[in-house]
Amino acid sequence: MNKNIHHEFAYQSRELGIQIEDTLGDPPDRKNYANVIKSLIGEYAKGTEIDDVNLLSFALADYLSFDDPAGLLAQCKQYEGGDAAKVVTMVSCADAEAAKALAGISAKNPDLARKAIITAFLFKNTKRWSDEDNSLDALQEEEDSNQNRDDGEDDGRGVPSQDVIDLFDVREDKNGE
Repeated sequence: MNKNIHHEFAYQSRELGIQIEDTLGDPPDRKNYANVIKSLIGEYAKGTEIDDVNLLSFALADYLSFDDPAGLLAQCKQYEGGDAAKVVTMVSCADAEAAKALAGISAKNPDLARKAIITAFLFKNTKRWSDEDNSLDALQEEEDSNQNRDDGEDDGRGVPSQDVIDLFDVREDKNGE
């Protein structure tokens, strides 16, 4: 992997890809995918605090225009403590609801917005950074480091509403019919 990309951003970007694939399903259900994205954007636009980098990047990935790719790539070096205000100026959003969501999150939780923007950027621009080592040793090392990391206790804030959670369970419900 490119040494300029913090390993957590690389991880989040891969997770975003998995989340998108899982939501689309097999065969791809674009209508369900669009409904999930629309619901997430709606939650963020109305000010719901969902403190989850991957959900925010998932919601915004298809709406963001990356106006300064070189600048965004330079911001990928550190996961904690980057320049949120600077990162937000490097993107634009033509969709009014998505722009409202991004503006709201940027004001309330600028670091979450920064991390989500960079994660979406990396996901959408894998050729700019991906020299990923997928060997068994590298995957085991990453898994071991993830198990050893203490992320702290979840304080319950940032939990999406049941309506948003249910959107991800649509296929499961159909299997039980």
